[in-house]
Amino acid sequence: MSDHRYVQGPVVREGDQVPDTTTDQRLLDGPGSNEWLHSDPWRVLRIQAEFVEGFGTMSELGPAISVFGSARTKPDDPFYAAAELIGRRLAEAGRAVITGGGPGIMEAANRGASGAGGVSVGLGIELPMESGLNPYVNLGINFRYFFVRKTMFVKYAQGFVVMPGGFGTLDELFESLTLVQTRKVTSFPVVLFGRAYWQGLLDWLSGSALSEGTISPRDLDLVHLTDDVDEAIELVLGSA
Repeated sequence: MSDHRYVQGPVVREGDQVPDTTTDQRLLDGPGSNEWLHSDPWRVLRIQAEFVEGFGTMSELGPAISVFGSARTKPDDPFYAAAELIGRRLAEAGRAVITGGGPGIMEAANRGASGAGGVSVGLGIELPMESGLNPYVNLGINFRYFFVRKTMFVKYAQGFVVMPGGFGTLDELFESLTLVQTRKVTSFPVVLFGRAYWQGLLDWLSGSALSEGTISPRDLDLVHLTDDVDEAIELVLGSA
């Protein structure tokens, strides 16, 4: 039995009401029988409803910047302080701040935006290790499906600040870069904050990936690396 709050879209569960699997997991599990013929078409309606709710909530948001980063970053970490300052500076510049709505870097950016009187957006997701949106979100949506949530990150942002993070942050970073590279979205600035953290990845891209011809030199120009909050704000607001 779980002892924490579990957010499943608009539903909150606790105790023995917490499911053993996530909605995404059930959707992506390989079918063991033909039951999917009956259940998957109905899932389409739930997915459609999430898109409608997301579009309806975000459509009048105005200029916004998405801030990605680890949920594991503690409040005493320098990157937490940097993310909070970035959120504040973006709000002061008239930009809404969009995060995944969780703890860590996301909380910090939302905290900065909210404290500056800005629009602090949290796009939450059903995860076993998280229990809802952080308290600094003043416009929040909880999603069941990752791909619906990720659409909202891209559709309503004019730039991205990517703080140190793990698999989820890397997923969001590379999806954004892929969409720009393939011209699926209008080009927008992607700023990596934290030189020491990101330099190894950029070295690999400019070394192994570039030498193998799997990316082009022009692709490396899609990202900007900095340790300076002022520079990050200037870069991300350049076309926002």
